[in-house]
Amino acid sequence: MKELGFPKVERVLKRIDFLRLSKQARKVHTEHFIVMCGEINCVSRRIGITVSRKTGNAVERNRTKRLIREFFRLNKSLFLLADYNVIAKPGVAGLAISDYVRELTIALQRLGKKQCS
Repeated sequence: MKELGFPKVERVLKRIDFLRLSKQARKVHTEHFIVMCGEINCVSRRIGITVSRKTGNAVERNRTKRLIREFFRLNKSLFLLADYNVIAKPGVAGLAISDYVRELTIALQRLGKKQCS
């Protein structure tokens, strides 16, 4: 059951890490997300989530973050051993769970082909 958790070591938390990702990472755009992948570190996969006020009110932003975390938690095998930042674009609040899964899976497959720098 531990492999399905979301411990602190799997989260990008520090501002400097987010800045490093925004400068050096490979980016894939979908209709509702931008997914960034940093250098492969062969140690762990970590994810950061960015949801701005443009995406909706606090309830919608928190729902978006919960669904992205849940996708990460259940689909860790799709993520390479690297740091990721998932940025939600405006309009994401009205999506169904299946839309989150479809778009994020497509983005990760496209990033996998690029083999993250």
